[in-house]
Amino acid sequence: MKLYPRYAIFIIFCITAVLATLLAIVYTNFWWAALAVIAIGMTFLGIGDLRQKRHSILRNYPIIGHMRFLLESIRPEIRQYMIESDRDEEPFSREARALVYQRAKGVEDKRPFGTTQNVYSSGYAWITHSAAPVEIRDNDFRVKIGGPNCTQPYDASIYNISAMSFGSLSGNAILSMNTGAKKGGFAHDTGEGGISRYHRQGGGDLIYQVASGYFGCRNDDGTFSPEKFAQQARDPQVKMIELKLSQGAKPGHGGMLPASKISPEIAEARGIPMGIDCISPPSHSAFSTPIELMNFIGLLRQLSGGKPVGFKLCIGHRREFMCMVKAMLVTGITPDFIVVDGKEGGTGAAPLEFANRVGMPMQEGLTFVHNTLRGAGLRKDIRIAAAGKITSAFDIARALALGADWCNSARAYMFAVGCIQAQACHTNKCPVGIATQDRKRQKAIDVGDKSDRVARFHHNTMHALGELAGAAGLTHPGDFMPYHFMFRQKDNEFNDGNEVYAYLPNGFLVASEEIPELGEWHDRWDRASAETFAPSEIPFGPFRKKSRAA
Repeated sequence: MKLYPRYAIFIIFCITAVLATLLAIVYTNFWWAALAVIAIGMTFLGIGDLRQKRHSILRNYPIIGHMRFLLESIRPEIRQYMIESDRDEEPFSREARALVYQRAKGVEDKRPFGTTQNVYSSGYAWITHSAAPVEIRDNDFRVKIGGPNCTQPYDASIYNISAMSFGSLSGNAILSMNTGAKKGGFAHDTGEGGISRYHRQGGGDLIYQVASGYFGCRNDDGTFSPEKFAQQARDPQVKMIELKLSQGAKPGHGGMLPASKISPEIAEARGIPMGIDCISPPSHSAFSTPIELMNFIGLLRQLSGGKPVGFKLCIGHRREFMCMVKAMLVTGITPDFIVVDGKEGGTGAAPLEFANRVGMPMQEGLTFVHNTLRGAGLRKDIRIAAAGKITSAFDIARALALGADWCNSARAYMFAVGCIQAQACHTNKCPVGIATQDRKRQKAIDVGDKSDRVARFHHNTMHALGELAGAAGLTHPGDFMPYHFMFRQKDNEFNDGNEVYAYLPNGFLVASEEIPELGEWHDRWDRASAETFAPSEIPFGPFRKKSRAA
């Protein structure tokens, strides 16, 4: 029989097992007996590897093949602690995480010896500062949210906690965030999982998210319940209602919470029975057309007692968003706000194809929504929020310049609570007790300490944002405009923000005369319909109307 080198370790253990057993019998020595037990155990492991049919590598490399699986299991930790540089984004760089940790803990967040960024590489952006900087003393930056039909407008902070459901996060994590929001005077989005006892216990301002599962406001068959919604929305702790159409990490994708993971607390928050899989459909059952969507928004505003109502989406077909805007013009019903989520947004779990390849990134989506509303003459009545990897004051300033009125962040506040980016959110084995329902793991979160960190992170980030605005010669971050930023397009070329992310003219989409330079916008607007999301015509190339092409 030919012996192959790949079986060497297995053969060595077999021989060792025999010899150590004989020596243990002859000399009755503990150490020989211990070695025999280990060698016999490894021998049986190798025999099992040779007999099993699931893993080819173990059949070819018995015993030693397990080293591959061991190293593969700790690969993220090896990379994070030993290989990853400060700026490698997987998906957040060590530099970005460290900044959140430092500001949450209230420790030194300054950097010596200059930037480590390659300021001459494409994609680099910077703020243009003023020769007459301003000192901003009050960093409690707020924006009033509420359009013409809103009777209970809300003065929101310009940096709030984005949607994360109880169920995806632990009770202690939710309680820490909401208590921190209460201490810091900013808002906490409930996520689609409904308002849990931990949201209520914290006492912080809530943005109640209503998604396709209608959790907390659903009938037994999963349809929307106006009565249950009114009961939830009229709670004084609820300041705004957010209708979720899609989210950045997995737009157009539903979800399922298996019955095995549904605890009594989750069932209570979501209004669902125990023992049955909880389905989140990809689309809503309460509406199916742009006009029906606007009518539903009007209904939610009425049922809530006049509180601000808006919707959240990641931009997909741009024409479909224009359909919504046309429905606003037809019905006279406008949302009080729109949250633009970028495809770089996070989630507990998403198919790789969706996370990597579906949806528009935040900066392009934000600019498109902002300019479409300007083109329809509606921008002054509708506030816009931006979400998608916003962790620093610079991230906020850039989003405000591109058209946002405020920003939301989920993962930054997870870092503030102690997230180490283990990326085990879908396993129920989060090492710090944040993304898990394991009661023993979540006990690691001290709510008092972590809520202080959440509030401190918000406060220090707002202070840094005030310093950036002051350096640009502004008195409020909301005054940032595209021209305050420069964007490097190539290694030896940069552009003014107005060239890259221009503000288009107010009312140009509904004006009697079209602007030739904006022909693509007019073409897409002409193809949009308030009555349906379906396209009236399929473009097979660069779309141009016949009248314009002629």
